[in-house]
Amino acid sequence: MTTTCECAPSVEQNKTQLVEIVAKSYAYELLEDVHLALPPPDNRTGESIYTRGHFKYFHYGCDGHSDAGWGCGYRTLQTAISWIINRRNEAERNVPSIREIQRMLVSIGDKPSSFVGSRDWIGTMEEFYVIDAMFEIPCKFVHVQQLNSEQLFTQIRAYFEDYGGLIAMGGLSDMASKAIAGIHLSPLAGVSLLIVDPHFSGVPSSKLQLIDKGYVRWMHITEFEKSAYNLCFILQK
Repeated sequence: MTTTCECAPSVEQNKTQLVEIVAKSYAYELLEDVHLALPPPDNRTGESIYTRGHFKYFHYGCDGHSDAGWGCGYRTLQTAISWIINRRNEAERNVPSIREIQRMLVSIGDKPSSFVGSRDWIGTMEEFYVIDAMFEIPCKFVHVQQLNSEQLFTQIRAYFEDYGGLIAMGGLSDMASKAIAGIHLSPLAGVSLLIVDPHFSGVPSSKLQLIDKGYVRWMHITEFEKSAYNLCFILQK
């Protein structure tokens, strides 16, 4: 079963003024557009559609914050925000840190004050709240019992054709947050999704290293866990 709903921006104004998002300096340059280094799966015949625009790859510990084991949702959100900023040509905007994301969720009333500084994870709904607070753009949520719905594949394909964005994804049993940056449709092999996985720890030496270690990879639909999933389609053109 597939359930779809669209979340419009809140009518509240000046929400981003509640939390200051300061400029960042990182110990090393974050890799950009890691998905474009990956060829279509097994060079099979078919159609591949990718995220358009640019985004930086955020992952465990990339800014010196020790978040291994709980911070994947924040990192997926940071990757998505970097795409939105580039898509909107707003180079003066900054990607929030984990602590700034936590403060924002507290400031809009989603979390208690004790959430700031915690190791509590976030999911796709919290990711929308932050995107709404920063950019006031809508998102579409899709809930599926398993990733085996032809209706879902049609929605993902249409999204990449119309928006060329990123899809934030999290499961109920498969709780590892990740982003979808492309879809491959093969008349023989079926559907594969291009996954950008934020669970890498350390300093990546290259995009190829991320691909070799499986943090940027094509996953055939049959490779996903038998879990219900929530997908957040960011409706930024």
